[in-house]
Amino acid sequence: MSTANGRKSIFITGAASGIGRQVALLFAGKGWFVGGFDVQEDLLAKLAGEIGAENCLVRRLDVTDRVDYAAAIAAFSAATGGRMDMLHNNAGIGKGGPFADQPFEDVLALVQVNFVGVLNGIHLAVPLLKATENSMCFTTSSSSATFGMPGIAVYSATKHAVKGLSEALSIEFKALGIRVADVLPGLIDTPIIPREAIGAASKEGMFRPIPPIEVAQAVWEAYHSDKLHWYVPPEIAALDRMATLEPEKTRDSLASGGILAFLETEGRDAG
Repeated sequence: MSTANGRKSIFITGAASGIGRQVALLFAGKGWFVGGFDVQEDLLAKLAGEIGAENCLVRRLDVTDRVDYAAAIAAFSAATGGRMDMLHNNAGIGKGGPFADQPFEDVLALVQVNFVGVLNGIHLAVPLLKATENSMCFTTSSSSATFGMPGIAVYSATKHAVKGLSEALSIEFKALGIRVADVLPGLIDTPIIPREAIGAASKEGMFRPIPPIEVAQAVWEAYHSDKLHWYVPPEIAALDRMATLEPEKTRDSLASGGILAFLETEGRDAG
């Protein structure tokens, strides 16, 4: 088994592709030991080949399976000498469509992976995070956690849930010496987004396609900061403010399709 040999270490779910893969590559390039976990074993093997077997531990993990998750945490602990500098809850799935027409098994799958999976990870990782000085619990939320988005209502709800969890735990975990933060990405060019959506998106503005490396860079910056919410791109912060201060206006703008023009003006200086 590969060992961390005293290096800082990060445990990443959904590490085989998209944001998780870029986070793994970035942190490994900074000298960290990477724990990469996903259900896509072939892509994990490819990731390990790029990082180097001596620099990582990769393993299949279904985040909804608590027993399997506990085994993954134990394997990571054995490789790192009982430390975890950063937990990145990144695994997620995207299933959309009108809520009334959505198969209920899709609804449950979204909740299980996107929220219960995060609960499993944080709850099981607390002992390692607590034992590691300056550790961080980090979660991938979404721009859809600013205001509930039509067409992805349940996905949006799960991301609201992890954002709220991050806020609460950022207070609770202070007593344990664990820092907490999250990232709210916009339209990130990853496999979770249909190719036709990326192709049709505007090349400018808040909801322009963003390469996943920009999110990975935010994760790196988050570890070295006390900032709670990270917006990628930064203009997403304007949507969060509008949703909080003027929920009815946000609702009506979304319903009329006019929110983008408003946000392009209001979000220009957001950060």
